[in-house]
Amino acid sequence: MGRFYPLFSSSKGNSSFVGTLQEGILIDAGASCKKILAALACNSIPLSAIKGIFITHSHSDHVQGLTVLTKKLNVPVYGSTETLAYLFSREKISSSVRTFPVDGKMILCGGCEITAFPTMHDAAGSVGFRIRTADDRLCAVCTDLGRVTPEVKQALKGCDMVLLEANYDPEMLRNGDYPQNLKQRITSGYGHLSNQESAETANFLVRNGTTRILLGHLSQENNQPVLAGMAVVNGLKPFRQNIDYLLGIAPVETPGGAVVF
Repeated sequence: MGRFYPLFSSSKGNSSFVGTLQEGILIDAGASCKKILAALACNSIPLSAIKGIFITHSHSDHVQGLTVLTKKLNVPVYGSTETLAYLFSREKISSSVRTFPVDGKMILCGGCEITAFPTMHDAAGSVGFRIRTADDRLCAVCTDLGRVTPEVKQALKGCDMVLLEANYDPEMLRNGDYPQNLKQRITSGYGHLSNQESAETANFLVRNGTTRILLGHLSQENNQPVLAGMAVVNGLKPFRQNIDYLLGIAPVETPGGAVVF
């Protein structure tokens, strides 16, 4: 069975591991190298299991630990051409690190087949990842998108498990302390998904065969796990929770544990 380890998930830091204790891939490095190494150890994942690091986009909550981590692990980094160019220009990765663009191709790494798909976010070359594991299970990482395009739906369709963004509760955001321009950025077509938009996408996923949904990238200022969970459960009323589908919330920082799919 496939295993997905949510190591960090919030507006402050994101990183996940997909694979086995023998080999797999790290998706994003949005916490310090020290914290990522501790999270891996908490899940008994040896550093030798990480065969590559896949970056969704260049925002700091997805790359802040990348510089030190690549020196520690000496593994290749994968991302869109635009993302890799940005990381090089900001010295987030050194010229000695092997890098590979993911644009329009399927990548073999860590016993997985990984395909990138574009996401609507305000970072050049932002992508999500669809991953086929060695035992032919499918999962996807789909966060940081202002809207769900037909291309995103096609990439998620048929996945057994999806890490799906549920970033904000509209009322909390509207009444919160963020400046107006930031509120507008978050709710724009290049910002983030609300709980209600996540619920609509979850309904599409379950109707098309997804049985495990993990809500992620929740804002600690503009959302609460109970609100995100309630919104998605309400959006899935035709289906039976824990029978037709399993729903979880990715932790801000892992206490240990994987989603098996």
